Amino acid sequence: MKRVGRVLVTMMAALLGVCALLGYRGEFAVVEPEFVARAQAPVLVPLDPALVAGQVGSALVNIDVDAAGFGIGAAGSGIVLTADGQILTSHHVIKGAETLTVTDIANGLVYQASVLGYDSGADIALLSLAGATDLPTARLGTSADLRISQDVLAIGDAGGDGGEPTSVAGPITDLNATIVAMNSADLTRKALNGMVEVAAPVMGGQSGGALADASGAVVGVITAASGEHARAEGRPANGYAVPIDTAMRIVTQIRSGTPTDTVHIGPTATLGVQVIDARPAGAQVSWAFYGQPAREAGISIGDVITAIDGTSITTAKALSAAINTRRPADQIRLDVTSPDGTTRTVDVVLARGTPN
Repeated sequence: MKRVGRVLVTMMAALLGVCALLGYRGEFAVVEPEFVARAQAPVLVPLDPALVAGQVGSALVNIDVDAAGFGIGAAGSGIVLTADGQILTSHHVIKGAETLTVTDIANGLVYQASVLGYDSGADIALLSLAGATDLPTARLGTSADLRISQDVLAIGDAGGDGGEPTSVAGPITDLNATIVAMNSADLTRKALNGMVEVAAPVMGGQSGGALADASGAVVGVITAASGEHARAEGRPANGYAVPIDTAMRIVTQIRSGTPTDTVHIGPTATLGVQVIDARPAGAQVSWAFYGQPAREAGISIGDVITAIDGTSITTAKALSAAINTRRPADQIRLDVTSPDGTTRTVDVVLARGTPN
């Protein structure tokens, strides 16, 4: 019953058989077919949308984003993980943010937030609220127990208006969906795998909010919806969420303080370039931004970065991954090849950038 679809959706930031082994003495007992136990399908608990919304709503926050680099403000939702203000949300909600202002639903107080870390590929981020105490926290479930046709509730700041959370309910239609998601803020696209698909009209601003089961436990982080595209084609809208087990594995990695090629920890460092794959290898600079470290160090359009601190860089993605593990004010040494074929070594001090 599981299917893996590939659909275009929009990220919104304003958006068993049973085996019996009997009397084992070195050989398997033979069991007659009529005595073989048969697995029973789990009974799906009915969902009361109002009851679940009441249980989950107080453990949510509204997130306002100043993303001047995109020339816009944006909004989304978040899930309170700890009483002192650790907030689980979607990476695309905070992408490009210069400042983050968070309003707690339970107490109505407004906090400034900092980014503890994120995994842009999985669309998960962890924030910290300055000065927060005694916040109501979400009760987390497990996405491992989710079933097709199980009713769940998507709840968050629909419309991004900063008001009370709005919820929509629907059945799970896929537990392993593959989607291509478009960020409505900067129109970038990315593939997301292993998504929980729900037949419900998830709306803008609910990104980063909670997908909850009938018991009120959070089982996913709302990421995207196919609303506009579905309506244009006369189809029902679907919502998509990162399974909570996946999200919390990333949170655990962030809390460990150890970065990986995919998980960034703390403030974002930037070299200040746009790059593409070079041939035969390397990251070719297609633009070096004024006032940013690369340009200040004499790196210009057409230069190819081939190594960082002695480690080979073979693709643009490899360069991004290497920078991802650094922090602002780190000094790095780049091997650079000019368009005329000459090579040089350049020392660069990374600047502070926005979540990328």
